[in-house]
Order: sequence, then C-alpha cells, then structure tokens
Amino acid sequence: MRGITGWGVHLPYRRLDRSTIAAVAGTGGGTGTRTVASYDEDTTTMGAEAARAALKAQAPTKVHAPTKVHAPTTTALWFATANPAYADRTNATALHAVLRLGRAVPAYDVAGSAKSGLAALRAAWQGPGTAVVVASDTRTGLPGSGDEAAGGDAAAALLIGDEGTLAEIVAWESVTEEFVDRWRVPGAPTAKLWEERFGETRYTDLGTEALGLALDRAGIGAGDVDHLIVTGLHDRAVAAVQRKSGVKAAGIADRLATTVGNPGTAQPALLLAATLEKAAPGQWIVLLSLADGADALVLRTTPALNDFRPHRPVTAQVASGAPLAYGRYLHWRGFLPVEPPRRPEPARVSSPAANRNLDWKFGLVPMADTLGTIVTFTVDKLSYSLSPPVVFAIVDFDGGGRLPIELTDVDAAEVAIGGRVEMTFRRLSTADGIHNYFWKARPVRGAEPGTGV
Repeated sequence: MRGITGWGVHLPYRRLDRSTIAAVAGTGGGTGTRTVASYDEDTTTMGAEAARAALKAQAPTKVHAPTKVHAPTTTALWFATANPAYADRTNATALHAVLRLGRAVPAYDVAGSAKSGLAALRAAWQGPGTAVVVASDTRTGLPGSGDEAAGGDAAAALLIGDEGTLAEIVAWESVTEEFVDRWRVPGAPTAKLWEERFGETRYTDLGTEALGLALDRAGIGAGDVDHLIVTGLHDRAVAAVQRKSGVKAAGIADRLATTVGNPGTAQPALLLAATLEKAAPGQWIVLLSLADGADALVLRTTPALNDFRPHRPVTAQVASGAPLAYGRYLHWRGFLPVEPPRRPEPARVSSPAANRNLDWKFGLVPMADTLGTIVTFTVDKLSYSLSPPVVFAIVDFDGGGRLPIELTDVDAAEVAIGGRVEMTFRRLSTADGIHNYFWKARPVRGAEPGTGV
C-alpha cells in the first residue's frame, strides 16, 4: 500500500486583512485574511519548516514526547515551487542540509508552475522507498488586484512510502492540454491572466474528465467519495467542477480561502493535509488539481490514521497568527520602497565558510529541536533590517547551552524575560544574489511541544 505516511504544514505567522487593501490601493480587497510570508521567509525556509514538521509525529501513547521520524529511511527529497529563491542552482539542497539527510539521498527541484507540486508527488509515488515531498509557494499580485487578495503563502510536506501508510493512493489519472490561461515570464513579480470564461470552460471540461477516469480506475462512484478536494488558481473553474462532480455538498473540502488564501503550488498538499486531519479510517478522498490540465488522485485512508498526530495541525495554525499592516506588506513584497536604515548593508556570505560549517549553519546541530528560555534581550532600532526594530535575545537552551540569537514572528512589546522560544530556519539577508540562511528564535505559542501544556 504505497501512499501518504505522514505530513507537515507551515503557515506564516503574519496575516493580511483583505478589508484594508482598498483604502490604500483604491480597489481590490475583500473579506477574510490571507497568510503572508515574513520579510525573512521565502519558499525555501517555509519548505524547510514544513518538512521538519512532517518528520515529527506523535503517537497516542507518546502525546508528551514527540518522536522524530528521521532520515535514515529517506530515499529522496523533492521540492516543488513556482517561486524559487534561486535559479541555476538546486533549492532542495538547503532543505536537505536542514533535515540532515544522508549524502547518498538525492534532492531535486520541480519548479516553475502551479503544477510542480503534483509532479513532485507523482515522482515520489512512482519511486521506491520513503520520499519527502515538499511544496512551497508565495503568491502575490499587483496592488489592488484579485491575485493579491486571493493569494496566500504556505508550505506543506508529504511523506510517501510503503510502510505505515495513512492513506493509500489507489488511482491517479491525468489529462493534459496546452492553452494559455495564466502566465508569468521569468523574473516578473506577478502573473497575467486571460479572460476568465475561457479558462473556466477548459478547466471545467478537463477536471470532470480526469475525475471520471480516476473514479472508474478506483472502482467507485461519486456518491462513495467522502472528501473531494478541488484545487487550482482559477476560482470559477474550481467552483464549476465542484458543482458538476456529483459529490454531496458535505463532502466538498474547505479550501481555506478566507483564512489562508490560495498558495498555488502548495495548495494541493496543504488541503490534503487539512482533510486528512478530519478524515476517518476507511474513507475515500479525491484530490483534483486544475493546473495546465487536470490530475485526479483517489486515496483510501487506513486504520493507521487513528494513531497519527500531526505536528502543529493545520487547524491550530489557521487559528493563530497576527495582523500585518498593508503598507508593511507592500514593503516586504517590494511594491513600496522605504528609506533603509542608515547603516551598511550586509556583506555577501562566504560560500566556503558556510560549507565548512554546514551542520551548524543549516542543521543548527544540536539545538534545532530544543526549546529555550529568554534570559535577556534588547530592541535594536539601528541595525540593518527590512523590518525594524530588530529584537536580539540571549537564549538558554533546555539541557544546557546559551546562544545570542535574533527573534522573529514577534512584536517588540510582547517580548519578556522568561519567555519560551523555539528555533526556526530563516533568511538573514541577501547580498550579491546570495541568500544568507540561518536560524532565528520565535515565541512558543499555544501548547508547548513535548509537554502538552
């Protein structure tokens, strides 16, 4: 039974209230919120956080002791995104280093389109052993546009294997057709769209065709489907396929449109993870992706699903988060230049030095999964940062060890001595096109990992 053996999700802490857009942009906006990657996040760092979450699982008998599902069994790493941090070099190697996978474990990028996430998942499903599939995306549009409001930033990771399967992939059917509905040339920050009715017509036909083929292959009917997940960047087409699917309304999965938004490449894996959190053993799940054609997967959950506890469930992450002003969002996205700090910009990171310290720089050995306590801190309004002020803290790690480290996903007013923090992989700076990745600390919010309190 080859299929899903685990999953992990990362939703950025910051959220943009869509109702604040029109007052500044003069148009656009809407209701609800969308997730926004922080100034120190990109698709690589978000993907790393999702993969770390996927490699941690909690069994019912070990609710207070997270068990790390570690690398020795991993045979491949696939990283999918439509917005890679680098071109001409593999972004998956950074995730490989963060996860401390073995040198013999290959790491591959599948990049360039919203369909990349499904391509990586299919490659892992058709391959041997246990693979880690990571999909990550940051979506934006011109200020006031529909893409800006409807988009979202997120990452999700799926573990694919033959043992301990939580949801078996029973059937997979794909139909492909060439047509231009959405496009973005390399280097452009936003996409362009063709007239909506054209895309709706094509995707509706392709989606219903792929769905019918997959249900026939699995030997079930639309009435047997317990959860239907329809994903895609064309909202009208998605709604049309849902109506024509024959699946009961109660079985149509929530697309998290009003809380997360549409994270493009990451959407299929994200919504599958969210659905698996709600599913029961023995249920049929159909994942239908509308992207340059259509892919339809039929999955059957297994009794092992009862024993799986995701690390940071989607529901918990959706419920957390803090507001982000629209002006700061525009600055982070590069649409609103502001005066930089009157300090020298960071220097280019040394590639040889980074390579010599790989385990520490990317793996934060041995503190990556260790919690800490803030001993003291300072709020620095002079250091160079895209989001001043910078909060630096001295952190004492549980079990021993002390480190001066920058805090992230935090407002200066909420930092306090004695606060609990956890480590998160982030981007410190970029100079000469080289991203300087390292670790920061963020506050532990909600139940503290490993304690249940």
